[in-house]
Amino acid sequence: MKIAIPVDEKNIESKVCISFGRTPYYMIYDTDSKEAEFFENEAASSPGGAGIKAAQSLADRKIDVLLTPRCGGNAADVINGANIKMYKTQGDSIKSNLEAYEAGKLNELTEIHEGMHNHGK
Repeated sequence: MKIAIPVDEKNIESKVCISFGRTPYYMIYDTDSKEAEFFENEAASSPGGAGIKAAQSLADRKIDVLLTPRCGGNAADVINGANIKMYKTQGDSIKSNLEAYEAGKLNELTEIHEGMHNHGK
């Protein structure tokens, strides 16, 4: 299973980023191999639609689960359409959120906000 998390830096000791669509990086953790890889969020600098573009990049990478503190409506539509399950992070530690998810202690993310439209302008 592949788990994606928005992160501030390309390091598992980094923190979970508070922004889904404008996070600088995503970490993808493979629960089978126990390995993490990072990739730059090319949507972060988009003048608009960053969340949608970011969500599509996760769908293209065949992510199964997204751990994030929040998500906008348009991005959530793409994520739900790709059958990616969303869970709300607790605190800002990547490791503790992975452990909490694997222990079944994270709640599904159900509070979807309107998004930060025109954030890049």
